[in-house]
Amino acid sequence: MCRNIKTLFNFEPPATEDEIRAASVQFVRKLSGFTKPSQANQAAFDKAIEDVAAAASVLIASLVTNAEPRDREIEALRAKARNAVRFQRRV
Repeated sequence: MCRNIKTLFNFEPPATEDEIRAASVQFVRKLSGFTKPSQANQAAFDKAIEDVAAAASVLIASLVTNAEPRDREIEALRAKARNAVRFQRRV
């Protein structure tokens, strides 16, 4: 589950609220052990997602770096190349 959480800092264009929320959902799922919480836990689950997303937004906005921003398309191509190599070995 945690493999799906992507680095969101120092990209051009910057991370969107949707990307931050998606990472927050994955994080809360991992911590709670629930993919989909019961009705009794839904409110707590949703609140945790909102709290984590808010904290992540503050963190990303507060970080500084001297490195050049990474290009999302180039990083996606590199990830595809890594996956091709990774899954080719398993066949």
